[in-house]
Amino acid sequence: MSQLVRQGRARPLSLSARIGQSSMATRIEDEVRVTAADLVDSVAEVRLKVAAVRYKVEDEVRHTAGRLKTRVSKAAGEAKTKLGDEARFIRSWLDAPMRTGSVTPSGPALARRMASFVDPEVPGPVIEIGPGTGPVTEALVERGIDEARLILVEYSPEFCTLLRQRFPRATVVEGDAYALSTTLAGHLEGKAVAVVSSLPLFSRPPAMRSAFARDAFTLLADGAPLIQFTYSVISPVPRKGSGLKAFVSDWVLRNIPPARVWVYRRAN
Repeated sequence: MSQLVRQGRARPLSLSARIGQSSMATRIEDEVRVTAADLVDSVAEVRLKVAAVRYKVEDEVRHTAGRLKTRVSKAAGEAKTKLGDEARFIRSWLDAPMRTGSVTPSGPALARRMASFVDPEVPGPVIEIGPGTGPVTEALVERGIDEARLILVEYSPEFCTLLRQRFPRATVVEGDAYALSTTLAGHLEGKAVAVVSSLPLFSRPPAMRSAFARDAFTLLADGAPLIQFTYSVISPVPRKGSGLKAFVSDWVLRNIPPARVWVYRRAN
């Protein structure tokens, strides 16, 4: 019996075996700690990447929202200005339809076409007649004409005030364009290199239109143009006996209503 008990009793581990098990456990614990640490680092790195992506997305959203807000504000401002200009024209037309001639200012396409006939490289003053709220004036500046070279002749006191605000370096003269040389007395130094007119010439009789052209050419340098737009199919300046040669543009269909530009020069 004692022999059987001795045979069934577990034999104690040797010192070397116990040391081996302890080392294995230590290695496993170390590997577990390292793996856990790596996992924590990986999770932290993922969180940082997610935070960076989120910040970038939020930043882009803020910038996009800011740009959209700026565009909307700009568009609203432009629309408000455009509606304001059209309202001024309508009011001016209702007050004096023969003088204003149109219920809306010239469109950008027509304004650019008129300005295209002025050479910005030729020095000297540029006279604009009937600028209204300034669409052609703006096109002349965009064309490369220094604002300080512009002499704006406008009959409406309200439009004169607006023009002085929008083009502070230009010379704004309130007066009658059908007596142009008298109106500009003391305002013009030397001959002008162009006269750009938005007058509603067809609201006046032919004799007055011819007199206007003759008066304008007394202020122009040799070879300088008189530029006039019209909604009509015929020349707004009577050509018979005028001594003028003329060029007419194609129709500016993007303007409402469509218009053409006539460019007059002395024939001699």
